[in-house]
Amino acid sequence: MYYTIGEVSNITGLSGSTLRYYDKEGLFPAMGRSNGGIRVFTEMEIGAIKMIECLKSTGLSIKEIKQYMVWYSEGDATLQERRNLFYERLEVVKEQMKAVEKTMAMIKFKCWYYDRALAIGSEEELKQQSTEEFPPEIQELARTFQ
Repeated sequence: MYYTIGEVSNITGLSGSTLRYYDKEGLFPAMGRSNGGIRVFTEMEIGAIKMIECLKSTGLSIKEIKQYMVWYSEGDATLQERRNLFYERLEVVKEQMKAVEKTMAMIKFKCWYYDRALAIGSEEELKQQSTEEFPPEIQELARTFQ
């Protein structure tokens, strides 16, 4: 099946200009064009877009993603390089998840804190309480941020 840039934009949520940029950067080496020179996307390019967006979310630059795409096109000769890249990305994502978990803990604590402050009509009492006076499920969160 073939897709226009507009259809791919709708499918992926990426703008047409982003898709054109990816093409200009050589991230779709096998992409064809119609007789009129219009880009013709296939499932292969849609799969590549999913991979590009995944790698971008781990902090990889377009230049580094392009290198991955080159390795991919080279086949088995670059299996080790591709494997190494994904193990490196795995470690990066683990660190990202730790940061998100810490952010989540802070937000959970603040939700509890402000719910409690509203319930008692002031936060002054909460400011005077020690962490041990908080409910057990909140104590660990509170210790993290005090």
